[in-house]
Amino acid sequence: MSGLIGRWQTWQRPVLGVLWSALVLWGVVAVHAAGQSLLAMVLLAVGGLAVWTYQSSRSGALRYLLPGIATALIFVIFPMLYTFGLSFTNYSARNLLERDRAQAQLREESLQVAGSQRAFSLHAAGSGWRVRLAPAADSAAPATTLLSAAVPLQGDAPLVLAMVPATEADLAALAPAAPLREHVDKLPALRALQLQIQPQQPPQQQPPTLLRLSSLREFAQTQPLYDSTPEGGLRDRVTGTVYLPDESEGFFTSASGEQLQPGFRVNVGLRHYLRIFSDERFREPFASVFMWTVVFSALTVVGATALGLLLAVLLNWDALECRPAYRLVLFLPYAVPGFISILVFKGLFNQNLGEINLILNGLFGIKPAWFSDPLLAKTMLLIVNIWLGFPYMMVLCSGLIKSIPADLYEASAVAGAGPWVNFSRITMPLILKPLTPLLISAFAFNFNNFVLISLLTGGAPDQLDTALPAGTTDILVSYTWRIAFQDSGQQFGLAAAISTVIFLIVAAITLVQMRTTRINDDARP
Repeated sequence: MSGLIGRWQTWQRPVLGVLWSALVLWGVVAVHAAGQSLLAMVLLAVGGLAVWTYQSSRSGALRYLLPGIATALIFVIFPMLYTFGLSFTNYSARNLLERDRAQAQLREESLQVAGSQRAFSLHAAGSGWRVRLAPAADSAAPATTLLSAAVPLQGDAPLVLAMVPATEADLAALAPAAPLREHVDKLPALRALQLQIQPQQPPQQQPPTLLRLSSLREFAQTQPLYDSTPEGGLRDRVTGTVYLPDESEGFFTSASGEQLQPGFRVNVGLRHYLRIFSDERFREPFASVFMWTVVFSALTVVGATALGLLLAVLLNWDALECRPAYRLVLFLPYAVPGFISILVFKGLFNQNLGEINLILNGLFGIKPAWFSDPLLAKTMLLIVNIWLGFPYMMVLCSGLIKSIPADLYEASAVAGAGPWVNFSRITMPLILKPLTPLLISAFAFNFNNFVLISLLTGGAPDQLDTALPAGTTDILVSYTWRIAFQDSGQQFGLAAAISTVIFLIVAAITLVQMRTTRINDDARP
């Protein structure tokens, strides 16, 4: 038994390495087959690094750091690189596909042949259905009723069904025609169905006619709308117009400038970035939105931290009774999901029916227009955001205060110092340094606090002096949403470019804050 255990321990690492390598290669192939080549490369790199790390004796501490590194690569670095890559493309709702797929989809567009419509009916036949085609309305076509064999008509798998002339006995044996609602129930199967009709007149060597569903009552013959051209373009069979691929715009375009939909993805270089900084419509409200974003983030961090610190100091007072109950009640705003609290506040601040205005009207006879006045709307956002953020700061500050040695406060009491001296000379200096990174992260979070803006004000009220709609309460991320997905269409490439700019702005502000903090720390004696 010990020999088996020893052999297993000897072969354990190679066997697990082979199994893990096979699993990684399977995942890479599957992701690549799904069209996500970049993600497949990331998975291959992470998987290969994992194999080397846990098979090599020289990996050292990387064995313990690799899970965190892999998580950062897949969920942080990869989305950033993917977004950055999209910013150089024309990826949008009009340019979703690759060129070959867009061309194939255009080739699938069909044109109904005039006079080929034939009414149909469904007739139950055991566990299946028989399709009956009425005689063609065109007098040139054979006036023959056609009938199919019994088929299940389930699902949406493609099916070619041969139609043969029906005899009087076949028609007499048919069950009554199914009502129109049965056509609706069988619609996916009917859309996938092709009815094949063999030619009745010479020359019978010509190919059979295929009919497709054209309405709930008729099948008709269709033909492709576009033919391929030697230049790799498309030709309209009706008008003869030739559409050639335009690699600069990502559309099949005619000589007159007409574009076919859908388009295809192409690289556009720095076009989106130049548009952001050169297009007057983008630059008009950008400065005001940027300034409000900085003010909103800074005031939120200052307000939430000040309130949380004040409550933490009070809850740390030994003479205060029922401190656990107070701490629980004050932590509740953080325990409730944020979107629920935001929607509750949206109702509370309602101008006509909200409880806040009802109280203000009863006390002072006023009903502030919280959602239509720009200053009041900004004030409301700050109030709600501070309310949502102070419990977290209170818990952080409470933990930091608890870590301060009690001897310092005892020595301060012996020296006759009061509460303010204790706070300004002991508490604040000792918690400020460990609290600074958390304040910077809180600033970055509120810089991109899209949920609050979207649920509470939606960016309203709008600015009145801008070419593109922009709200007075919009921050950069919500302004980006409006530009890229609402007011300018679903332009994902443009959204990626603006997101990259926002990331660089937040990163620059964070680096400046961290360097300023480091300089202040170095300057202290």
